[in-house]
Amino acid sequence: MRTRVGYAGGRTVEPTYHALADHTEVFQVDYDPRLASFGDLLELVRPRVPVRDAGLPTGRHRQYMSAVFAATDAQAAEVRARGIGLPTIVGARFYRAEDYHQKYHLRHDSILMAELADYSPRELADSTVAARLNGYVCGHGSAAQLREEPLGLSPRAHAHLEQLVSQRSRRMLCT
Repeated sequence: MRTRVGYAGGRTVEPTYHALADHTEVFQVDYDPRLASFGDLLELVRPRVPVRDAGLPTGRHRQYMSAVFAATDAQAAEVRARGIGLPTIVGARFYRAEDYHQKYHLRHDSILMAELADYSPRELADSTVAARLNGYVCGHGSAAQLREEPLGLSPRAHAHLEQLVSQRSRRMLCT
């Protein structure tokens, strides 16, 4: 339903991008368990950075490590049961990243951002529509999904988004 980017897993209070210390860059997902289970979300987990050694990595490597920050012990147990092979940390505090990091790909599309011009930075970060638009802009979602999704866009913005999705689909077919 919603996503936010931020930092978690470290001991520093109120980390920032330029003062990350021992935190990891993360994204937070709010989801409706009636529509998708925690297990469904785990199916989408793909490690970006291999974890070296048995312990958690340190330094710059830790900033970009792949891990699952579970909200509950039950979620952590499900991660382990699926054999995903990533560090799983329970109950880590999430710190919201700076506004300019939220919906990063969407922020670079002036036509779609014009549709959200009345949103405050916090509303943009917490918006389901902005999360969906950001996903489409950065390459997730099909033309069929877009046709079924009521995003409330103007005809101009909707046509622009359809073109982005269509161009991406053609490029993906050619690679």
